[in-house]
Amino acid sequence: MDNLVSIVTFIPLVAAVILALFLRGDDAAARRNAKWTALTATTFTFLASLFLLAGFDPQDTGFQFVEERAWILGLTYKVGVDGISILFVLLTTFLMPLTIAACWDVEHRVKEYMIAFLVLETLMIGVFVALDLVLFYLFFEAGLIPMFLIIGIWGGKERIYAAFKFFLYTFLGSVLMLVAMIAMYVDAGTTDIVALLGHRFGSETFSLLGIQIVGGMQTLLWLAFFASFAVKMPMWPVHTWLPDAHVQAPTAGSVVLAAILLKMGGYGFLRFSLPMFPVASDLLAPLVLWLSAIAIVYTSLVALAQSDMKKLIAYSSVAHMGYVTAGIFAVNQQGIDGAIFQMLSHGFISGALFLCVGVIYDRMHTREIDAYGGLVNRMPAYALIFMLFTMANVGLPGTSGFIGEFLTLMGIFQVNTWVAAVATTGVILSAAYALWLYRRVVFGDLIKESLRSITDMTRREKAIFAPLVAMTLLLGVYPSLVTDRIGPTVAALIEQNQAAVAEAAPLRLAQN
Repeated sequence: MDNLVSIVTFIPLVAAVILALFLRGDDAAARRNAKWTALTATTFTFLASLFLLAGFDPQDTGFQFVEERAWILGLTYKVGVDGISILFVLLTTFLMPLTIAACWDVEHRVKEYMIAFLVLETLMIGVFVALDLVLFYLFFEAGLIPMFLIIGIWGGKERIYAAFKFFLYTFLGSVLMLVAMIAMYVDAGTTDIVALLGHRFGSETFSLLGIQIVGGMQTLLWLAFFASFAVKMPMWPVHTWLPDAHVQAPTAGSVVLAAILLKMGGYGFLRFSLPMFPVASDLLAPLVLWLSAIAIVYTSLVALAQSDMKKLIAYSSVAHMGYVTAGIFAVNQQGIDGAIFQMLSHGFISGALFLCVGVIYDRMHTREIDAYGGLVNRMPAYALIFMLFTMANVGLPGTSGFIGEFLTLMGIFQVNTWVAAVATTGVILSAAYALWLYRRVVFGDLIKESLRSITDMTRREKAIFAPLVAMTLLLGVYPSLVTDRIGPTVAALIEQNQAAVAEAAPLRLAQN
């Protein structure tokens, strides 16, 4: 089908328009119709994305299902997928129906809530399929708006502060990326991402305001993109917006934020930083590796000190994204394969952990760890599912979390053994904070009077977790489902990157 990528991208937006134009009233029937419309649209989007997967050729390292047409003001609408982006599209379409089902009990401004998530899904998919700089930037930045509203309207007591902090951090980082995109257009004469992948931006050292810029234009462009993607991941030390956003966001907002939105930073490094600025990536890789190692250890220690469950899992997410950035800038097959696998795995595991918090928050209306204890006595099904995702978060063999961490550490070890050694301590620390959380919430005697009437998971809640359990275990025992599809594309990316670095090496030696 010629327009399959566009169909997958815009089904949720069409549903949002239908809800906005045709759904009236705020009675029980209207709220129910809004939920069913959103669930149906996101489910159809997932089914449509399976046709993308079925028709995708993993051995073709180029872009497939490419659509290109003239757009407004002389701009070009160009979309397509390759071996990396198709899996992020599938992650998004897979998780969104579960996210909609998870917020079935929402009763406040339900129509607007569903519209926000539907628009957000279109914008998130758009980031992963855009093959034009302008289109990518529009999708990337516009995604801030619905998430800002989700946090600011349906969040907790400090939602306004958290929403503005989220917006300002991510927006300010992206302003530099916009300046870099303009410079890229001036230098290359095109905004076509496919053409830019083959363009060689200048890497000759020059002086700027008396400062020697080693790596030339590539370094400046790399730093501008890094400012945006590092905040989006988020990397230490620009991670402080994430815990606040998670704590204040509703459960469904936290799921989308952790499982999908954070992955845009890693995807950006793979789509722009490594292939377009290879010399700068090579020069600055040690900086990223050490920032990643610090993030893994520092945020794991901070997680140990948390009393709020959501904050603990939020800091855990920052630590796990440290493995991703280190794996990407190891620039070898194991490192990048592991980074992509870790991002996909983290989507399932972190999303499930935030849903686990949401299950008991809906019953007790508190996220304080000290408010719980002994839940296994009243909620055995919940205790089992929470245990599975806790162990997956730790990286237990047999779960998808193990594959991602193991591959990234293998890749890092080949490049820098000291960074690998520091990063490996994160495995021990993750076991400490995750098992500490599980022990205090689930095990022990049921001594708190408020917990004696708590009920176990409903059939709807179990149905939401079932696909997440299946994917976490399936990828843990059959990782080639992912690695076979990304392998050829990653190999081509590495080959292109190393060839460009080798080509520039004589010039750098001559300048030195």
